[in-house]
Amino acid sequence: MIVKTDSEREGMRAASRVVKAALDAAEKFVKPGVTTLEIDAIVEEVIRSYGAIPSSKGFEGYPNASCISVNEVVVHGIPSLRTVKDGDIVSVDITALLNGYQGDAARTFAVGNVAAEDLKLINAAEAAFFAGLEYAKAGNRVGDISSAVQLYSELNGYGVVRALTGHGIGHKMHEPPEVPNYGKKHTGAPLKNGMCICIEPMIPPGDWRLYVERHGWTVRSADRSNAAHYENTVIVTDGEPEILTL
Repeated sequence: MIVKTDSEREGMRAASRVVKAALDAAEKFVKPGVTTLEIDAIVEEVIRSYGAIPSSKGFEGYPNASCISVNEVVVHGIPSLRTVKDGDIVSVDITALLNGYQGDAARTFAVGNVAAEDLKLINAAEAAFFAGLEYAKAGNRVGDISSAVQLYSELNGYGVVRALTGHGIGHKMHEPPEVPNYGKKHTGAPLKNGMCICIEPMIPPGDWRLYVERHGWTVRSADRSNAAHYENTVIVTDGEPEILTL
């Protein structure tokens, strides 16, 4: 496990502020009639305006500055000429590299007149994050976070994606440990003061199984039900965890 120094944590905070600014810009721009490619262009413009680099662009061949996932696309939606429509839910996942440090966060935005069940789904993903965050403290284990996310989701009638996880973060986008959204208490890697992790519930309304497109990126819910995604970069401390991307 990689514990960050004070100076490294400052670097993480700065990178995370860039991600937050890009997410705020995306939220204002996501509306009926825009394409996901146009949203991605706004994200990239904001990231580069801070002197940062969109980490996802070119990562293992990924073509864009952000992942934009609409409705049944759970994660890793590739921006395109697809037009956002009234009633859609749109997840935007952004990672930025600034001065050697990464920040990472995701939100699901409601577009126009969204069905009540989809609004509940978006809120559930956020609430599941905060259920897990409560255990992101030194002395606990990763499984304590995972168990809390799973318990909240399932008690409220939702599934929780298992094939994709949260992760450590620092100089690299993905570092140890993996932070699953399901698991058992008191298991997994120990959490230490100064660790930086991403907790990211990906919540479908029922079946947690997934379908991956042939190109290897876009991940859809197997039953084509809508899904919500909520993620923040977090510093584990001896007391309350610090959320860097809020």
